[in-house]
Amino acid sequence: MRFGYPDNTARQQTFHLSLKESLRRTIMGVYLLTSVALVARLSYKTPMRHLIIPALLATVLPTTMAQAHPHIFVSVEVSVVFEDDAPAAVNLAWIYDDYFSLLITADLGIDLDGDMVLTEDEKATLAASVTEWPADFKGDLEVMQGTDVIALAGRTDHTMTFENGIMREMHSRPIEALSDPDAPLTIRVYDPFYYVAYELVGDVTIEGRDDCKATVTPANLDAAYTMVEELLYGRPASDVGPDEEFPEVGVAFADTIEITCATSR
Repeated sequence: MRFGYPDNTARQQTFHLSLKESLRRTIMGVYLLTSVALVARLSYKTPMRHLIIPALLATVLPTTMAQAHPHIFVSVEVSVVFEDDAPAAVNLAWIYDDYFSLLITADLGIDLDGDMVLTEDEKATLAASVTEWPADFKGDLEVMQGTDVIALAGRTDHTMTFENGIMREMHSRPIEALSDPDAPLTIRVYDPFYYVAYELVGDVTIEGRDDCKATVTPANLDAAYTMVEELLYGRPASDVGPDEEFPEVGVAFADTIEITCATSR
């Protein structure tokens, strides 16, 4: 009963929890020490790459070790569109947090009066910047059937809004031909390098069929952090060079959406 613990098991559990947190902070410390060197290179894998560099530098430098990854937090709304009873597209809305929205508008020199109301010229400037994607950016969207990754066409209907200080980016990703339109779809929205943390918000909606349903399985964050620890723990910061990429751990932090429909037509 010493130190308020009822038995040795409780002491061991507390010790392991403390150790796990220490490991997590060590890993985040490695991320922080290499973040500034990697920002410019990894930002080319991220939309708004020309905006990310100054914004992330402002975000990374003041953070503590435990907060070094991710750098950007985005809420996501997902809608699956069916045409002729077959999956035709995934519509996404990315809602950026107020802090990152402020960084972007400040970097672009718009909304300098802080009233969160943009002029038409400012709207055009922001829209042009937000909707410009790097040529090699794949859109942080994965659609699968079983173990097969489904090919997606380029984005369409790409627009953005700025309301109450929040940037909202919307676009659609057409789904190319499927061998079995009735087979379940698995959808994940994530940044492979976990620079951007996407959080699914609201219900996943389905358009074009009324016999389908969406099931969401939240990410197992304990397992995700454990995987990162296993990949990085034990490496001194001096061994993580500026030309190294972070492990592609983003999928482990992604919620999983499964779309299932009645098989009969």
